[in-house]
Amino acid sequence: MSAQRSSSSEESFRSLCRSSPWRWETLRFTITWRAPSAEGIDTPAPLKAWVRRPAALRVEAADGTLLHSTTGTETSRDALYVSATRKSWLLAPRLVTPVYDDAGLVRRRPEAAYGEVVFGDPRWSSMLDPVELAGSSPVAMAYPGANRVEVLDLAEETFAGRPVLAATVTRNASYEPSAPGRPLVGEGHTRVLIDVGTAVCVSTTALDGPSQGAGHDLHLLGVDEYLTDDYFRAAPPELSDVSRHVPWVVG
Repeated sequence: MSAQRSSSSEESFRSLCRSSPWRWETLRFTITWRAPSAEGIDTPAPLKAWVRRPAALRVEAADGTLLHSTTGTETSRDALYVSATRKSWLLAPRLVTPVYDDAGLVRRRPEAAYGEVVFGDPRWSSMLDPVELAGSSPVAMAYPGANRVEVLDLAEETFAGRPVLAATVTRNASYEPSAPGRPLVGEGHTRVLIDVGTAVCVSTTALDGPSQGAGHDLHLLGVDEYLTDDYFRAAPPELSDVSRHVPWVVG
């Protein structure tokens, strides 16, 4: 990972953290979670994942064993819509338009049906859309502690061959994790890396406290590839080969 001199502002960092829903439709990546243990930091083998918004997900172990597969359309939504709550009628983010800044990053997010697919750890949703680091819009008045997190040591870097905005962040009183009880940012200082192209949080590392060294690393392998439902099914559908003769048994 290499660092460069950065002229990016804190507001650009926060706008990037709001931008994920409008910067990609499909992702292919590997993900590793680092957790504290009695022996230090436990780093399990990475998982391989394919995501297609809004809810398709395939997850494999490092050896190719299928762990989870869904197109996201298997369950009937009848009960959701019959309930007729206001939330059930919100549009997907890609169908609404946010307020952009001059750099094409999201300054203010509209109300929409946000939420990313999750496997095992609820922080999957948080890393794919790290809006918890910025909130849906800029704070009304920039006074100390008003923002979700304080941003330090902001720099342009590369991670796994891709440009990222890197920062050391600390939580303020207004910080609210997207996954209750499972924040991306620890109680002390946390180094976070936000991929510039997708606005995905590709890495977090706790820098102090009892969880020092814990976090995650996400390596992007493909963005906006064409992924059909077959990628997200446990087994491919059995299709008829129309070029083969079909015998007819009579009598």
